[in-house]
Amino acid sequence: NVVFHATDPVRDKALDRLASRLGGEPVEAPGSPLLAEPIRQVKAYFEGRRRDFELPLDWSLISGFNRQVLRELAAGVPFGSVVGYGDLAGRVGQPGAAQAVGVAMGSNPLPVVVPCHRVVESDGGIGGFGGGLETKRKLLALEGVLPEPLF
Repeated sequence: NVVFHATDPVRDKALDRLASRLGGEPVEAPGSPLLAEPIRQVKAYFEGRRRDFELPLDWSLISGFNRQVLRELAAGVPFGSVVGYGDLAGRVGQPGAAQAVGVAMGSNPLPVVVPCHRVVESDGGIGGFGGGLETKRKLLALEGVLPEPLF
């Protein structure tokens, strides 16, 4: 199950991507008891009261290199820190696979919980983000990596 809040265009794009990956239309279940804990933890994160997530993650939709990279990211890049695409490739034994790490970030079905926003370019740029660069900036600011926007 994936829970997120986004603008309508971002939401529609994400739901289309999920539908194509899962082979069916996503179902909204706001009152589901299965979602209560993930919702509580994500809400606490955005309120600044949680730094990491303690949720069982289903990795079955991800395989091979992408799974390796996303698992390393989830386990090895804590709140308030960042890692370069190339550095993350090296951590999974594939130095030189920075571009493939970028592809793995784009396939992440659990953004924020699996913190692909913490992966940045080696030259100091923030890199890309499926939810948009402004969203990535806000997430990095929330974690103290970037200054909070003035407006």
